[in-house]
Amino acid sequence: MTAIAATLQSFFTDRLARHRQASAHTVAAYRDTLRLLLTFLQDRTGVPPSRLDWADLDAETISAFLDHLETDRHNSARTRNARLTAIRALFAYAALRHPEHAAGIARVLAIPAKRFDKATVTYLNSAEVTALLAAADRSRWEGRRDYTLMLVAIQTGLRISELLGLDVDDITLGTGKHLRCNGKGRKHRAVPLNDPVEHVLRDWLTERAGHPGEPVFITRTGRRLSPDGVQRRIDVYTTRAAIECFSLGGRKLSPHIFRHTTAMNLLHAGVDTTVIALWLGHADVRSTTAYLHADLEIKERALARVTPIGTPARYKPTDQLLAFLEAL
Repeated sequence: MTAIAATLQSFFTDRLARHRQASAHTVAAYRDTLRLLLTFLQDRTGVPPSRLDWADLDAETISAFLDHLETDRHNSARTRNARLTAIRALFAYAALRHPEHAAGIARVLAIPAKRFDKATVTYLNSAEVTALLAAADRSRWEGRRDYTLMLVAIQTGLRISELLGLDVDDITLGTGKHLRCNGKGRKHRAVPLNDPVEHVLRDWLTERAGHPGEPVFITRTGRRLSPDGVQRRIDVYTTRAAIECFSLGGRKLSPHIFRHTTAMNLLHAGVDTTVIALWLGHADVRSTTAYLHADLEIKERALARVTPIGTPARYKPTDQLLAFLEAL
C-alpha cells in the first residue's frame, strides 16, 4: 500500500476514534465521502485506491470530484460543502504526516466552500399533519409503527438519526414522561412527551415487546429502521394524503420536515426561541432564527402594529406655548 492508504487508515483509527472520539455519525459521513472520492478516482484513472498517492489527489482532482457531486450525482451545494469538510479534515491530518507534500495539501485546503441561497424553512400545517397521520393504515403492523414514529417526530422534533437511535430504555412513561436522545455533537438531552403521544407510545412498546437496549422502531425482521426506509414510507403516505389534502400534492417531504413542524408549533404557541433551541438541541440559538423568518404570522402581527405608509401623521407641536394654542 502507498502512503495515502496508511494515512487514511490511521486518520480513522487514530485521529477520529482515539483523539477526537468522533461520533458514529461523523465517522460514517467521513467514510462515505472518502469512499466516493476513491471510487471517482478509480473510475477516472483506472488506478486502484490502495495504489493512489498524494500526487494523485491534487487540488484540480478534488475540484473535479466536487463538480461531479453536483453535476452527476445532483447533490446540493450544502452536501458538496459537507463532503469538502471531510476531505479537508483528512488533508489537515496528512499535512502533519507528510510535510513533503505540504504545497499540494495547502492548495486542497484552500478550496473554498460554495455559497448558496438558504431556502425558507418549510413545515406542515395542522391539516397536513392530520392527513399525513391518517394515511398510515393502523390496521397493519407497519402502519401502527409508522403512525407512532411520525407522531413522536412531530411532537419531539428529534432528528431522524436521533429518532431511529432510540432504544426501549430511552423512553420513560408515566410520571415525568419523556425520552432521552443522543444528539448532534454527542449532546444528550431529554424531551417531554404529551399525553396523546405517551398513550400511542405505550401501545406500540407493548406490541413491540422489546427489551432494554433494543431499538424502538424496527423492521419486520427486527433490525433497526433505516433513514431510507423512513423516507420511502413518507413518500407513500404523502401520495395517499394528497388525495384529501391538496396542499401536499407534488411535494417531496423529508423526515426533517417533522422537526421544522415541531419548531413552528412551539413558536406559534409563544415559546421563546432560546427554549426552542434547547428543545431541538441547537448548539447556537441563531440556528433557531430561521423559523422566525419562515413564520408569516409573526410578520403579519408586526405589520399590524406599524402605521401604513402614506398615512398622514398627527401634528405634534414642539413648543409648550404652541401646544396651548393647539388645544384651544
